[in-house]
Parts: sequence; C-alpha cells; structure tokens
Amino acid sequence: MKHTAAVIGVGFVGRAHVDALRRLGIPIRGILGSNKERGAESSQALGLEHAYASLDELAADPKVTSVHICTPNHVHFEQASKLLRAGKHVLCEKPLAMDSRESAMLVQIAKEANRVGGVAYNLRYYPLCQEARSMIKNGEIGTPHTAHGSFLQDWLLHPTDWNWRLEQKLGGELRAVSDIGTHAMDLLMFLTDKKITEVCADLATVIPVRRKPRGRVETFKKTASNDFDEMPMTTDDYATMLLHFQDGMRGVVTVSQVSAGHKAKLGFGIDGSKASLWWNAENPNEMWIGRRDSANGSMLKDPALMSAEARPYAVYPGGHTEGYPDTFMQLFRDFYEYIAAGDWKAPRTFPTFQTGHDEMLLCDAILKSSQTKAWEPVEWD
Repeated sequence: MKHTAAVIGVGFVGRAHVDALRRLGIPIRGILGSNKERGAESSQALGLEHAYASLDELAADPKVTSVHICTPNHVHFEQASKLLRAGKHVLCEKPLAMDSRESAMLVQIAKEANRVGGVAYNLRYYPLCQEARSMIKNGEIGTPHTAHGSFLQDWLLHPTDWNWRLEQKLGGELRAVSDIGTHAMDLLMFLTDKKITEVCADLATVIPVRRKPRGRVETFKKTASNDFDEMPMTTDDYATMLLHFQDGMRGVVTVSQVSAGHKAKLGFGIDGSKASLWWNAENPNEMWIGRRDSANGSMLKDPALMSAEARPYAVYPGGHTEGYPDTFMQLFRDFYEYIAAGDWKAPRTFPTFQTGHDEMLLCDAILKSSQTKAWEPVEWD
C-alpha cells in the first residue's frame, strides 16, 4: 500500500518531520498550521501541495494514510483521537498527552481503530545508541548494574527566554521532566531492556518569574521584545531522579533547561560487570568504552564495525557523521515499514503509543515523589 502523510505543526519539529519524510520518499499531501494563514505560508515555503484549513478537513482527506502531530502538548489527545477514528495512522511528538489518563485512552483508541500509533522518541535512533543496546543485550559489558542519564540544555537560561512549554495549561504539570527527561529515561530503558520500578525525585524551578513577550515566539528563537508580561513559573526547569530498575539495577537521571553552554546534551552511561559505556548526543559518532583490566577505548560510528542488529541504523560509511536529523528518518523508516508489512501482532521496534503511555506513568510517579519527598513506585498498567 502506498502511504501519503500529512503534518500538523509548522515549527522547528514539524519541519524536521517534513525533511525526514522526504528523505524516505514518503509523499506529503499537506500541512496544518495553527491558523489558515500560517499554514498557507508554511506550505508554500516548504513546497507542499496543500494547506489544510482545519483538523476536520485533514481527518476527512482520503488521500492521507498517516499524520504526524508536531503541536503543543495540550492538543495531542484531541488531534490523535480524531485522526485514529478517521482511519489514519498517527506518529505523535512526545509527550503523547497531558496526563496518563489521556495517554491510556489513546492506547485503547488506537487498538479499537486498528491503526498504528508511534511516539517520537527519536533519540534512541542514533547509530551508537543502537550499537550500545546490541552490546548490552549480547553480554559484552557483562551484567549492567548502574545507569546514568542526563539531558542538559540552556535555551531557557534567561528570565527573558519564552516558549509555550512554560505555560502549564499548554505543556502540563511537568516541564523539563516531560519534555527532555522522558527522552533520557526512554533511552536508559531501551538500552538495558529494563523498566524503572521506583523513583525518588527532586524538582526545582530555578527561574521563578519570566517575561512573556506579547506576540508569537518560536522554539529556540531569541526575542528582543520589550513588550512583555511578568509570569510566575509553576513547572520545573531542573530535576534529578534517583531510579530503581528491574533486576536490582540502580540509576540516576538529571535534566536541566538552564545549564549554560549545553545546547542538547543528552547522555548516558551504563556500567556493567565487565565494562562501561558512555556517550552523549553533542558528540554522537563516538562512544567511550571503559575497562578495568585492559586499556579503555573509543568506538567511532562505522557500520562496517557495528553489530548486525545496529548496522541498518547507520546510513553512511565510517568517517561520515550522522546526527539529529537522521534519528527522525530511522524512526520513521521503522514506523512505515511496520505499517507496510500489515501484521499488527508482530513485535514493534519503534516507540509506540504504549511507550508514550509508559512515560506518562513515569511522570506521574516523579510528580508524586517530588511532592511527598519519598520513593514512589511506578504503577505500570
């Protein structure tokens, strides 16, 4: 079956989705913006065939088989549920929903509609993340006993920095945790194939009052406006979570959107009984391998030297770097190849709506732990 996609959202991430779909040769029928005018402007700028005037128009388009949702968190549930019921497959940006009640409903709606739902935890698709998972699975570092994760950014360092994610009604009760912390926790669970069972969380709002410009501000774009309102902050821009995993593994994740100089430093460290692995996304084509009884080493991304499981996720030969845009392409490739196969009972290698729901359950436990100042179990469904 030939697939045709549409994209909702014309900001930074929406354009990344458009780019990755084009690289895969998947036709893009059109785009839906926050309003008709912006959608039309973006459609023209991106060379797309059509700009939808409404979600209803998109849902009713028989030429569209799948939709990518790249919009603020508070509209994910409405958009995904309507599109699934209209017979579309859905690839949604994270977090999947505003809370675990909504995400549980989306899992169920996808099953009832017999459609495929995916969530854009794309950062697990860096080639060396796939290689690390293969190495751990095949026992090359022995038994993993501790896991370290972090995601550090500085794009909200100044009180004048603003984005829709700062507003609880648009982003949810958690901010740094749900926006980037879920990436870090997803990666640790993906690498080790172990779920987090308990959390002990310390959350902070480093900048308690921010200046909201009167006008639209795009993600990661500076604003020099002197026309603003002072807004008290109620959500986290820093968090550290102590973690207990299955099989007794321990871990910790720290996330921050106020760490100067760090643009998108997602990192992991996995310590095993034989060796350790360390990697970060600001240097994505090199992974450090630590050993006790022999020299440490570094593995450079090279498909000729990677395991059979990880090799398909490296497009270019050794010495040719791969980065952030490639992670979307690899995720979408997994997603669309699964749909093309047509067997919904087959194992899903991409992050699914269930993955997105699991991350919301984690967020529930983290929020509760920050309030009780105690260890809280993760209530897996």
